[in-house]
Amino acid sequence: MKRIIVSLLALALVQHTINAQNKRQKGNATTKNKTTAVVDSAKWRAEHYVVNRDSAYADPRIGLRKLMNGNRRFVEGKSIRPRQNSTTIRELGGGQKPFATIVGCSDSRVPNELIFDQGLGDLFIIRTAGQVSAAASYGSMEFATLNLGTKLIVVLGHTKCGAVAAAVQRPENVPGHIVTLINDIKPAVAKCAGKPGDAVENAVRQNVIEQVKNLRDLEPILHKKYTDGEILIVGAVYDIHSGKVEFLKETLENLPDVKAKANSKTTQSNNK
Repeated sequence: MKRIIVSLLALALVQHTINAQNKRQKGNATTKNKTTAVVDSAKWRAEHYVVNRDSAYADPRIGLRKLMNGNRRFVEGKSIRPRQNSTTIRELGGGQKPFATIVGCSDSRVPNELIFDQGLGDLFIIRTAGQVSAAASYGSMEFATLNLGTKLIVVLGHTKCGAVAAAVQRPENVPGHIVTLINDIKPAVAKCAGKPGDAVENAVRQNVIEQVKNLRDLEPILHKKYTDGEILIVGAVYDIHSGKVEFLKETLENLPDVKAKANSKTTQSNNK
């Protein structure tokens, strides 16, 4: 009799444990569904300035807004860190469709995906000191434009840029290939010489403006794509103290009418 009672108690304990586990699992599933519903709600998207990813890929003006809004989230502490998971990694194994090419400086304080709050496969990034471009960089931009269908190019400078500061200070006996960077930035320094304000920060902005002009005139691919309204090329400066990206009005004026491409389905499940 004692053995039967012990067995019944053990059975009851097992059943109680199973019921408790089922209840927890059901509760977790309900919570997860509620969380997903909140994240996908129109209110949440509005509060986090979410721009549709497919639309950003199809239309560079929308892509530009997506970058602006992503940086706004970053500055306000609202980063959503989209498409940074194992599912996205697997999906991108079949190919990439970045909606923007960023031509930026190599400075470690300017992590592009973070400051624009974008994810895997969103940005095609080319980085050199002072965002100085040469043949390899030009070829990379052309590849992104022709082969990946990327329609937005952003030249991204930043405050306190060491390469620009070197061009302003003009040190003697510069070692190795560093002199090529300085020489490439010198024309921008000369154009803003004598202007009021900080000489380095003035040159940072002018360097971006000059680089945007050079890319818009770059034959044979970028110039035609830009003048035909198939791509946009603009410039911006990142403030390393505030985290804010300022898109320069000098590069936003008189932009060509864009021929937006019809939206196409992407393999990415998280369209933020």
